[in-house]
Amino acid sequence: MISRSEIIETNKMIEESNLDVRAITMGINIMGCAHPDIKEFNRRVYDKITKTAENLVKTGDSIALQYGVPIVNKRISVTPVAIAAAAVESSDFTSIAKTLDRAAAETGVNFIGGYGALIQKGSTGSDKKLVNSIPEALSETERVCSFLNVASTKSGINMNAVKKTGEIILDLANRTKANDSIGCTKFVTFCNSVEDNPFMAGAYHGTGERDAVINVGVSGPGVVKRALEQARGKDFEALCETIKRTAFKITRAGQLVAQEASSRLNTPFGIIDLSLAPTPAIGDSIAEILNEMGLEYAGAPGTTAAIAILNDNVKKGGIMASSYVGGLSGSFIPVSEDHGMIESVKVGALTLEKLEAMTCVCSVGLDMVAVPGDTKASTISGVIADEMAIGMVNQKTTAVRIIPVIGKTVGDTAVFGGLLGYAPIMAINNFSCDNFINRGGRVPAPVHSFKN
Repeated sequence: MISRSEIIETNKMIEESNLDVRAITMGINIMGCAHPDIKEFNRRVYDKITKTAENLVKTGDSIALQYGVPIVNKRISVTPVAIAAAAVESSDFTSIAKTLDRAAAETGVNFIGGYGALIQKGSTGSDKKLVNSIPEALSETERVCSFLNVASTKSGINMNAVKKTGEIILDLANRTKANDSIGCTKFVTFCNSVEDNPFMAGAYHGTGERDAVINVGVSGPGVVKRALEQARGKDFEALCETIKRTAFKITRAGQLVAQEASSRLNTPFGIIDLSLAPTPAIGDSIAEILNEMGLEYAGAPGTTAAIAILNDNVKKGGIMASSYVGGLSGSFIPVSEDHGMIESVKVGALTLEKLEAMTCVCSVGLDMVAVPGDTKASTISGVIADEMAIGMVNQKTTAVRIIPVIGKTVGDTAVFGGLLGYAPIMAINNFSCDNFINRGGRVPAPVHSFKN
């Protein structure tokens, strides 16, 4: 039960510290839409989504108005399309992406996720059709997001898929080069992807989920920063306690929204995702939290330790506030969406290699990183392979959302707009990894994956 005092405190965090609910995401099972004829499959998918989510946006707006809690995004995720469309006989899946786009527009959501495949151990015929369609599908749609899970702790790393993914990203970058290769912002590569993630671009509705669920992603970097201002000069015990208590309060706000949305939409509540997700706004930055913890810039010595402390204590506080915590539940460190991270890159404090080190202890990965447009596909694949290895060995979710911005180089800036923000082009190590990537095959799972 949410108390009146909690609501009052929540309103204070909204007014003073940029607290918001970053996303209400309705997960929808489209397995029942299966049909060999792609036109009939598309019709069924469109009807299922538009009927199930017809009141999602209206309900989110109503809750935000009643409680004064900003709900930034209303989104939909569906069963991984490569699975749902396995019976489709057509060799081209692009029309499915366009159907998802139309359904998203009809319901009024800003993004729809699930145009993806789980290929960590190998690819089916349906998987291959979907993978091959990604560049065209994402360049010709506005709201569709796509993912590929190419690695897991239990299966190892599908290096054939890693190689292909680098090629997909470069193709997509070229197709959308007129807009700073923005198509790449809608595509993410995963290791150990989760079935209940409410955040884009990697959200999908897992096969172990119910027919439809409501997942909520909370946010609140500004709230944490404001709380830490009261703990300046105190030791790490006091620092950790402050983060835990603050995370509890943030999560309770998300729980309130989740309960209301579930009740009003007559759809089961799934999970609260505890992730701290920044925006380009001043005062809503993960980097600013790191500054408040004692670092001159994100990327300074101690940054990885600081992220580990932040991530762990956000989870410790959050799991006491909700019985159903899931999704990614970590600290997002996207470069383009965090003005403090952008500044750190500009002054040279934050490099791609330091970001990679930080991902070892947070739950997201290399996110919204812009690199020179002349970067080779094999180099992109090498970066992905590194990040997949971190996730595989450490038994955690990691991801890569990298944008080779065609026509731009280090020192330039890519502008994406809205919550996607803008990003300075980061230097990338261009020493060749061609022979490594071209080996192909599958990297076996680590020895500690065998637990049966």
